[in-house]
Amino acid sequence: MNRPRQDRPPRDWVRVKPGEKAAAVPEKPQYDDERLLKLLQSAKRELQGLRLIHLHLSLLQDKNYGDIHEIKRAVQAIADNSAYLQMFTLSNDDVLILYKGIKFSTITEACQKIEKLMLSRTKMTGPNAYRENSLYSIMELSLNFVNVIRFIEGLDKDGGGGDASKAATKEPISLEELAKIERQIGNFDLSPFMLNQPIVDIQAQEENRREYFEVYIAVKTLEDRLSPEFDLTANRWLFNYFTSSLDHAVLKSLNHGVDFIRGHKIGLNLNLSTIMSSAFVKFDERLTMELRGNIVLEINKADLVENIDTYKDVVEFANNRGYSICIDGITPMWVEHMDLEYMACDYAKMFWSNDVLDMGEAALENFSARIRSQENCRFILGRCSTVTGLLFAQRHGIHLVQGRMVDTILRKGVRITDALKMANIMEADE
Repeated sequence: MNRPRQDRPPRDWVRVKPGEKAAAVPEKPQYDDERLLKLLQSAKRELQGLRLIHLHLSLLQDKNYGDIHEIKRAVQAIADNSAYLQMFTLSNDDVLILYKGIKFSTITEACQKIEKLMLSRTKMTGPNAYRENSLYSIMELSLNFVNVIRFIEGLDKDGGGGDASKAATKEPISLEELAKIERQIGNFDLSPFMLNQPIVDIQAQEENRREYFEVYIAVKTLEDRLSPEFDLTANRWLFNYFTSSLDHAVLKSLNHGVDFIRGHKIGLNLNLSTIMSSAFVKFDERLTMELRGNIVLEINKADLVENIDTYKDVVEFANNRGYSICIDGITPMWVEHMDLEYMACDYAKMFWSNDVLDMGEAALENFSARIRSQENCRFILGRCSTVTGLLFAQRHGIHLVQGRMVDTILRKGVRITDALKMANIMEADE
């Protein structure tokens, strides 16, 4: 006799010890892209005081839906004392948390616990969307409103994967492919890929004062145009070699017109070998002494260390011709242990990272003292994607800042000094 089949739940083949309950398998979370987008668009005028935490879980090498449950537990521990807190899971697996009325130190502590928990079992595939080597970012929502909207809208275009997943599938460029691109660069118009970003003085009280504009090549955009299947930056040695070709192409583009330098101070990222080349001599000959005084030669610290004798020649050349020098990419260690006055640079640029906050109190005091003791070298804090970076610069004697947060403040027509006052007041209130 045939018995009717009964619909049974699928068997869980995970072996369970006697007396032990089977652990629930975490379900794939529901995505909140559309809900968050509607909330932000309807609350444009109610953003004052709201802050945003961006957890970059899409950058974790090994993703686990159970992470969301761990994060919810950590967030719940601080939610009870907040004026407002809401958490959103995005389709690229990132998590955004809107909150209000929680001390910044409490938030930072919670984020550090989450980061430590996640990175104890896996690692990050690269820097986050704000070019920080951190699993989390904390920012003022009112100052980043447009960027957040664009980020969420961009997830739909990327199919939820984001740029990081696309970049991860690219192969490192080979010497043969690089040779093909070099041949193209010689006859290629680089002007659409030449961008500029201001370095701003946070001490200026009357109006925002730009110290100079850094002119640079949007390498990833250029990569998508000339080498969509290969990653130009994956092989450090080949990329450094390629930057020499880029330098010459930039100088060639600038040779077509130098009038834009008049009245504006600009920074050029160039290799030491390029500055001592015939291509730069040709560029130099077209400039008056006044225009040379408007140019900052930005030299990467790695290039300097590897070619110290050439750097000395460049310093002598720059002094004779009227150029300024910026050492690009220094670290706190450089600030504490290198004699930048002796190295005859006018500017020294370090990049903001949340890791700087991990410095001990004594190290921070020494760091600040070293910065304030420099008379001829002015420090720049670059890649300031959040208000936290700007506040760090203000508190430790760094008067020049650069980055996406600076760009956002300038676009809104707000004085950077006013933005910092507001940030300090809000932090004190919390």
